[in-house]
Amino acid sequence: MGRWDSFASLASSVGLSASAAHASVRRLVAVNLVSEDGRGVNANALAEFLVHGLKYVFPGRRGGMGRGIPTGVAAPPLEREFGPGDGEIPVWPHPEGRARGYELTPLCPTVPQVCMADPALYEWMALIDAIRAGRARERELATKIVEKRLGRGHGH
Repeated sequence: MGRWDSFASLASSVGLSASAAHASVRRLVAVNLVSEDGRGVNANALAEFLVHGLKYVFPGRRGGMGRGIPTGVAAPPLEREFGPGDGEIPVWPHPEGRARGYELTPLCPTVPQVCMADPALYEWMALIDAIRAGRARERELATKIVEKRLGRGHGH
């Protein structure tokens, strides 16, 4: 997800209304995950939340088998590490999806569509799904990647 210059452009890039984007940024500011202007990230707080808190707020709900867009270990950047797997891959249900696997409820209904147009956001969402719904080894590697990307190295 690139830089944004207004709540309207942010909203458009993530598939929300401008008012929902504004409310979301205000909540992030209130809990100190982003700076007061909503543009700077508190890397330590964000990493802590993603690794330790997100799975409680947005648990990974596993559904039945279906078609969709690969996520978690079946999507970049983790797919390089885990390969094709045992055929039981997580997918976000989506009519344009070309993969078959168990359905994993995305954080927000707009995530699959938005991620199809934004490869960087897709990687972040896949990493987050591995943390909130993956097996121990998958969570561990996703955590290391998230912490590295947020400038935290491998420690806590």
